[in-house]
Amino acid sequence: MAIKTTDLNARLFGKADKRRATNVTEAQTAARDKAAVIELAVAGEDTVAFELVKVNANDVSTQTIVFAENAREQAFLNEHALADILVTLKDRGQQYPAVGRWLDDGRIEVLDGSRRRMSCIIAHKDFLIYVAKGINTEHAKFLSDVANAHKPLSLFERGKEMQSLLDTGKVADQKELAKYLQCSEALVSGALKAASLPMELLMAYPSVGELGRPTIVKLHRIFFGLNHEQQQHMIADLSGDNASLWKTINAQGISRITREVTGKLEQLGEQLHPKVVIDKPTSQDLIKGKVSYMRDGDKLQLKLKKMSDRQINDVLAYLNDYLK
Repeated sequence: MAIKTTDLNARLFGKADKRRATNVTEAQTAARDKAAVIELAVAGEDTVAFELVKVNANDVSTQTIVFAENAREQAFLNEHALADILVTLKDRGQQYPAVGRWLDDGRIEVLDGSRRRMSCIIAHKDFLIYVAKGINTEHAKFLSDVANAHKPLSLFERGKEMQSLLDTGKVADQKELAKYLQCSEALVSGALKAASLPMELLMAYPSVGELGRPTIVKLHRIFFGLNHEQQQHMIADLSGDNASLWKTINAQGISRITREVTGKLEQLGEQLHPKVVIDKPTSQDLIKGKVSYMRDGDKLQLKLKKMSDRQINDVLAYLNDYLK
């Protein structure tokens, strides 16, 4: 049986399979083949060699951390949020290695693959990651941002990035922000509303990534319809129990559970801030079948029927004279 030159070199001289990737497709192919070393041009600049490392399942949570500037909120990564990759990972293990950099203390900082990392922790599987030395913070941010294109960010996560652009003065307002990000102003508004919500409220859901603008707008109205004390009471209620609110819902499927959670939050909001029911004014008869009126504070509405021209003119003349 023929042996590949790369395998022969590895056996004779201890050389690892090295793959140079000049574009995204080549990098993905190398990752799929789990090449021992991949050489990548980071942010179009210097070529960096990434070595494939396997972290034992027992050590993933302690030997690796996630890049602090990763836009993906790690607190949202649970079984439901990771369902799209957990099934395959449990069955076949990790198919595509993550990407990271070595830290001075010997740990690995994950730049691309925080979802794969958490999936390995949940499924208790070994974690595969390409790791390099000498990756500066700017390049680390580049790798992290590019990676987030694999799985769309939630409205909350996008809103956090948008709010950062506003806070730093990179854009002046929401209209300019929409142009800068090439998206609708409605999306910007919804994302910023999501980013303003407390984590405790969002973590009541099984998968924050499934929350669309209508739900976010509703949550924003519920939470910010409360005063500060009532808001704190809601947060305490949601964080007081060990189990997240969604875990208490007896239903199947993310969509169904999401609807149920929203209903529970609406009920909680109404308990904290009951709606004041105001009796609407009703019409009263003055002369049955001919004249009725409705009073609302200092407003008075008259409804007159079967009136002749002369009667109408007389009534208007009287009102004009009386109310001058």
